[in-house]
Amino acid sequence: MTKYEDLIKQKANKDSIDLDSIARKYNMSVTDVKKIKDDRGPLDLTRQIGELQCEIAGLKTKVHDAELETSLVKAIGINSPEMKAAKEEINDLKNKMADLEETLKSRDYTRQHDYQFLIEENRRLEEERNMLMLDNKKLAHQIDDQVNRLRKAGM
Repeated sequence: MTKYEDLIKQKANKDSIDLDSIARKYNMSVTDVKKIKDDRGPLDLTRQIGELQCEIAGLKTKVHDAELETSLVKAIGINSPEMKAAKEEINDLKNKMADLEETLKSRDYTRQHDYQFLIEENRRLEEERNMLMLDNKKLAHQIDDQVNRLRKAGM
């Protein structure tokens, strides 16, 4: 029950209200209690404004607390030892990657003489192998022809 509803209930019961005790109970001034005492019910605009002001004040403190907590989490997260170690490791890996890329570029095999020699030698040997395979097929065909001629001749 809100303080406004409590005061209205007491007023409705026509109980004697001790303004000082109510002011102390709700941490308000006596003049504020008098204003609330003169409340005309739930449709009273002064009452509605007062309730909304109390609600706004509560929400402002919640927003302030949330912003403070968020800023603390960010500050701790950025400067934490784990975050510093992770950033350091990331930088080390980036440097290592750059070094490996530079090493790879410096070893451009297609421009080196040894690599070109090996490619030419490989082509030459492949052509020689192809020629030997063709000769082998021709010789196998000639042998088959001679065997067939000898069979026909009666041997």
